[in-house]
Amino acid sequence: MAGKPRLPLVLTEAERQTLQGWASRRRTAQGLARRARMVLWCADGLTNTAVAAELGITRDTVGKWRTRFIRDRYAGLGDEPRPGAPRRITDAQVEQVVVRTLEEVPEGATHWSKRELARQMGISATSVHRIWRAFGPKPWLAEDFKISTDPFLIEKIRDVVGLYLAPPQKAAVFSVDELGRAGARHHSE
Repeated sequence: MAGKPRLPLVLTEAERQTLQGWASRRRTAQGLARRARMVLWCADGLTNTAVAAELGITRDTVGKWRTRFIRDRYAGLGDEPRPGAPRRITDAQVEQVVVRTLEEVPEGATHWSKRELARQMGISATSVHRIWRAFGPKPWLAEDFKISTDPFLIEKIRDVVGLYLAPPQKAAVFSVDELGRAGARHHSE
């Protein structure tokens, strides 16, 4: 089965060295490294079918990258913009969502809700959710003190404060926080 005739692919020595560096360097993005290998093998005379079999991809994919390299050289190996609507949220807005989530608390609340932060920022709640999921802040998992919902809280506070302000004679008062750290205060007259 004969396909389209292959365009000849000839590399300069500088192009070959650059592509070899991209293909072998660990820090190169994997897509770019694979494309560099494709171009190198095509320049060495391998067919699109042989390169495709070696990499486990289709020969049309090899042909696409071969053609783009011949037409645009290095620039042809980069990713083109993806289809779909362009991003509407800027990097600055993403940063502001993360910063506000971590450093501010809305008035009258203990933490941001995605809807409230979205309203304040002028973006959608879905966008706030995606940003939180991508960057990891979880405002509902606060690391500071929260007021108890215990209905007897006031009475308990009065009892504890009373022990500190007017302890009985020869009293020892022990307290343990939720992390198991203990503190003691001894009073005797």
